[in-house]
Amino acid sequence: MTAEIQLYNTMGGQKEAFIPLHKGEVRMYTCGPTVYDFAHIGNFRTFMFQDVLRRFLRVRGYKVLQVMNLTDVDDKIIAHAAEAKISIRDYTDQYIKAFREDCKTLNMEEPEKLVRATDHIEDMVALIERLQKKEFTYPADGSIYYRIAKFPAYGRLSKINVSGMQTGVRVDVDEYEKENARDFALWKAPKPGEFFWETRIGNGRPGWHIECAAMSMKYLGETIDIHTGGVDLAFPHHENEIAESEAATGKPFVRYWLHAEHLLVDGQKMSKSLGNFYTLRDLFAMGNKPSSVRLLLISVPYHKQLNFTMEGLQQAASSVERLRQFMIRLGEVKGEAKVKASSFADRVAKAQADFDAGLADDLNTAQALAAVFELVRDVNIAMESGSISAADAEVVRKAMLGFDEILAVLKDDDAERLRALGFGEKAAGISDDEVNSLVARRQAAKKSRDFKEADRVREELAAHGIILEDTRDGVRWKRK
Repeated sequence: MTAEIQLYNTMGGQKEAFIPLHKGEVRMYTCGPTVYDFAHIGNFRTFMFQDVLRRFLRVRGYKVLQVMNLTDVDDKIIAHAAEAKISIRDYTDQYIKAFREDCKTLNMEEPEKLVRATDHIEDMVALIERLQKKEFTYPADGSIYYRIAKFPAYGRLSKINVSGMQTGVRVDVDEYEKENARDFALWKAPKPGEFFWETRIGNGRPGWHIECAAMSMKYLGETIDIHTGGVDLAFPHHENEIAESEAATGKPFVRYWLHAEHLLVDGQKMSKSLGNFYTLRDLFAMGNKPSSVRLLLISVPYHKQLNFTMEGLQQAASSVERLRQFMIRLGEVKGEAKVKASSFADRVAKAQADFDAGLADDLNTAQALAAVFELVRDVNIAMESGSISAADAEVVRKAMLGFDEILAVLKDDDAERLRALGFGEKAAGISDDEVNSLVARRQAAKKSRDFKEADRVREELAAHGIILEDTRDGVRWKRK
């Protein structure tokens, strides 16, 4: 029997049983990147939790409809495109392409809909018109602002107290100080020389918050199951989305709000000035593998802060290697067990139940991973003592592949993924298949007594960080 899914809902400040609005279907909106630069590892910590969530929901049998936005117009994008002397579209295209490549490299599933804000200007204008008719807006200096005082529920998500807010105090930039609740721009008048859209509500461009509200409702309906993002988006972005959507529809906007906690680097906030700011490509250029980065980013439950360190990244690499070597060893088990032992079916079932229960408990990935590695430990002991049969090994192997539906780190395709991203052989390393091919070549050379060639192959493997071990059961290898 599977455990009931419990998710920590920011709105209520507690875990709640997850029951989707439509039976068997989950409609989920995720805040994607603002594409003015390469996404950094803090961004990917949030995107990775969203990937684990959708994978788990699918494994549980739900049909998932996920929409992720690409914010391709805001103050930074306009400024950077003007500085580069190219159009906003041309400027953002390069970073959208890079983002999709990075997601693929990390083995992330692409949402059912990946949508650009600039393709939905008409939807935003229509939503603003709905708010105008209900008198939730007012004009000022050519822009259109949302009147927070008219929405009494404002602040309930982020627990912001707006009782002392000065009426008519406005903010028109896309980013502003936390807890600085003010009327915000729905539509922004263009500055001199700035790109704008000609629309029924005037010339200008949308404010940041109206983008997600309009696109979410267009594709998922006026009430959706899950909305995710980083904890820094709860205010003002998500608070403002609620105000816009619920004022327009009179219906609850989101049933479950999930927010990922911050990623720290060596215990500090990531910052270029501190020299601890990393994009994925920075890490790959250092020789790190996508699977190592993926495992590290999902190793700590999303609702807790993750302290990213290079030591932690190396530990993740060792953990991935341990899992892959374990799968190889399972394939080497032949025939019946040499030592009489009970079936592994019960032990595997316990691991599967613990893995599922961990994820059902607000995506507790640490608990889920512990279940996997406890199984690996027990089976390794059994293989060492010869107390596991080929049939039992196959049961374990299938269970591991089931776990990997969510973990997505077992397949040794790091080198292939890095090459696709444009990294050379040194960064990409050598795959398990390539190692096995070289090991077979060495064995063939030894059999034909060509010891010079056998030594050459061993040296080639050593140069790639591969250590060979000659045992009674044949040659085994591991990475340094």
